[in-house]
This record gives sequence, structure tokens and C-alpha cells, in this order.
Amino acid sequence: MLRMTKQTDYGFVLLSQLAAAPDRVANAPDLASETRLPLPMVSKTLKLLARHGLLRSHRGVKGGYSLHRPPGEITAAEILRALEGPVALTVCIDGTPGECDREAFCQVRGHWQAINQAIDTALAGVTLAQLALPGGQPDLVRLGRGSERPAAQLAR
Repeated sequence: MLRMTKQTDYGFVLLSQLAAAPDRVANAPDLASETRLPLPMVSKTLKLLARHGLLRSHRGVKGGYSLHRPPGEITAAEILRALEGPVALTVCIDGTPGECDREAFCQVRGHWQAINQAIDTALAGVTLAQLALPGGQPDLVRLGRGSERPAAQLAR
């Protein structure tokens, strides 16, 4: 099963909360309270997002965090890379040569690379502004070449 870590899930929740009021500066305790997430994890996640340039850190009495760019300019792919690292569904795709002893003669490596690229492209097509909208959007992402079905239908 492919699954994001809890920290990545929380990162998306926190960024979506900030995207609802893009000019807002919010501190970790306020964001933890608003999102009902544990403060230690919120603090850790906010620092990581700031380190990767998605958030701006503000010092002082009215300090906290704000989005570094408008929500429409931040993609799900950027968020995922900041919190999880590069999208790599298999070891041979993460860019580390020699990780797999079958690499030289693997018949499916090229297919996994194409699948990995499709997922990365789909994630790059979703913005934080879209993720911050209330409710789901079944037509948010389309996967595959020439697919006319929304991602929600492809998953069924």
C-alpha cells in the first residue's frame, strides 16, 4: 500500500488552513488548536515547511508562519517533496544507482518510471488553492494519457 506519513498529512492540513487566509501570520499553538492536531507535530511540520521554502517564519510577539507564495503557486507535488522527499514508488526510481541488483535487466523499470512520472505530473497539477477549497472536487486530477475520466472514477 502506498501511504503518506502522518506528518505529511498534517502538513497538507496546516497549509490548507493557512491558504484560507493567505496574508495571515499564525503561530503553532493557534494552528494546532484550529486544526485539532498535536502541538509538537504541528511545530515540527511548520519548521520543515519553512526550511523547504513553502512557509515564511516571522519572529517577535506577533510572530508565526505565513505562506511564502500565494496558494495558487504552491503545488501538491512541492508539498509532498518537502515532507516526504522525491516521489519514488520503487527503489530504482529514487535516483540512487545500484540500489537494486535487478536494475540492469528489469523489464518493468521503464513502466514504473512512467507511472511515477504520471503521479508527479498529477500532483504538480493540483494547487494549494484548490486543496484549500471546502469539500472534494472529483474532477481535480486526471491521470493517464488521454484519460477523460476524473481520478475519482479511475480509482474505482
